[in-house]
Amino acid sequence: MDWQRLVNLYDWERAAQEKLSPMVRAYYGGGAADDLSLNANRRVWDTLKLRPRVLVDVSHRNPSTSLMGQPMAYPIVIAPTAMAMLAHPSGESGIAEAAQQRGIIQGVSTLANQSIQTVRQLGATNWMQLYVYKDRQLTERLIQNAQDSRCQALVLTVDAPLLGMRENMMRLGFQLPTGLCFGNFQDVQQTEGAQVLRYIQDQFDPSLTFADLKWLVQNCAMPVWVKGVLRADDAKKAVDCGIRGIVVSNHGGRQLDTAITAAEALPEIALAVGRQVELMVDGGIRRGTDILKALALGARAVMVGRPILWGLALAGAQGVGLVLDILIREFDHAMALSGCAQVQDISSDLLDPHSLLRPGDLAQDRS
Repeated sequence: MDWQRLVNLYDWERAAQEKLSPMVRAYYGGGAADDLSLNANRRVWDTLKLRPRVLVDVSHRNPSTSLMGQPMAYPIVIAPTAMAMLAHPSGESGIAEAAQQRGIIQGVSTLANQSIQTVRQLGATNWMQLYVYKDRQLTERLIQNAQDSRCQALVLTVDAPLLGMRENMMRLGFQLPTGLCFGNFQDVQQTEGAQVLRYIQDQFDPSLTFADLKWLVQNCAMPVWVKGVLRADDAKKAVDCGIRGIVVSNHGGRQLDTAITAAEALPEIALAVGRQVELMVDGGIRRGTDILKALALGARAVMVGRPILWGLALAGAQGVGLVLDILIREFDHAMALSGCAQVQDISSDLLDPHSLLRPGDLAQDRS
């Protein structure tokens, strides 16, 4: 395929959809229930309008930033996405290769097909995503594996006491391909990947509270982020537990349908926590202008998930790299046309206040 003909992330999505099986498309692309929050995640970024500055010297632009004091070439982090080998045999290692080449942080899912130890061998900067399970010894082993592998942070997903109502997968009778394994659960003695997945899902702990978060922070050698916060009061409670950062997220629209989008929740959370912790946002990021808008709303960086899988599905590590390059190029272009020579120039006054939404506006839109 002539990759140059895929000029934006929507082109990559369409091409990947043609290649992936219906079940994999449903798993990667679907949301919860009626997909209202899933679709709103995209529309919210389109609704926000920019007020660009003019007559600014943008002949030299610097898209770099930092997280937790560590320099980053771009304000982009690869979101942890489960089961990358459904897209391509290289799986999470293919993603790591592209991330390492561009100096981009890669989040690795607990439900990765390859173990964190395997992925870490590629030399990328890795953060480990975690669910807390009923079996606390299992949870502790996962944390220890991440620490032993020298992951730079732990990202605790807090919006999944139960799995969302994934009706698109139910209709298809979603099943894992034979032979697919979960690298971080090698000590779970099951013969089939489907049995392991059922076991893991049954282990989700709906009793998790802020007390457990505080315990985790106090007993983890890595900085802890929480992912899945949509309320300012929850953000402040998490900060009081000693976390280092928050990913404002509605889980890609895959958990509670009609939940507000992360973009709608971000300004309130940014106002509530100030500079006490760093913020990221995910959900529907498809354009460089989306990244600029996210930073203007108060995020330090964005997380990108599904587009990474589209690139992986089409061309392995090369495809992931090409997808990232499109976002990087578009972000640089958006900075220039908005009058921003560096990331520090991106501020809230770049957004038209009349286009800012009240929380929930888009999530209730059935059009």
